[in-house]
Amino acid sequence: MSKITIAIDGYSSCGKSTLAKSLAAHLHYAYADSGAMYRCITLYALRKGVIKDGSFLPEEIIKLLPEIKLSFEFNPQTKSSDTFLNAENVEKEIRLMVVSENVSQVSAIHEVRVHMIAIQRKLGKNRGIVMDGRDIGSNVFPSAELKIFMTSDTDIRTQRRFDEYKAKGQNVSFSDIKTNLLSRDYEDTHRKENPLIQASDAVVLDNTDLSREEQLEFVVKLIHELSHSKK
Repeated sequence: MSKITIAIDGYSSCGKSTLAKSLAAHLHYAYADSGAMYRCITLYALRKGVIKDGSFLPEEIIKLLPEIKLSFEFNPQTKSSDTFLNAENVEKEIRLMVVSENVSQVSAIHEVRVHMIAIQRKLGKNRGIVMDGRDIGSNVFPSAELKIFMTSDTDIRTQRRFDEYKAKGQNVSFSDIKTNLLSRDYEDTHRKENPLIQASDAVVLDNTDLSREEQLEFVVKLIHELSHSKK
């Protein structure tokens, strides 16, 4: 089977990136984390002082876009891709709580989404790519051969993010994380620009009770079925 485009969408902390990275490694495909791209813009705006106390003017964010260069590079130690902002590895910084608190508002800006979608489509023009985000199957790659929509129990998602912050030495409460996730869910599903929706031809993957290995096995099986159906 020739290489395909795989789009993975879903709610925050559903493990989209984890699955996408594992799948890309398994298939020897390129991987692109669209969420990390929006986080980079948010981080850059925070560093420039454009975002203050959770408030900003959209036009100030838009002015920064020409200054931002994004790329993904394979990390042999972690065996996954790291995100680079203007040649700086910011994989850790873009996961900070302050970035999480502002990224949904930044990603809702029309000009930001147009800019990012152009980059994402360029990355996937030759197929052989796994990309995860909020609108990959519904908007960025509407013709993707395989679309996955991920979901999971809210408390399970909160615990996963809590464990992630704890492992990185960040002191954030369980309740604050849950509030942030619910807020992002609402903003992502209600924004005017390409909201988070399940594409009509997407396969739902509820991973509440599934291990990482089981999730990978589930999607690999879908790819094999797709391959046989094309013969």
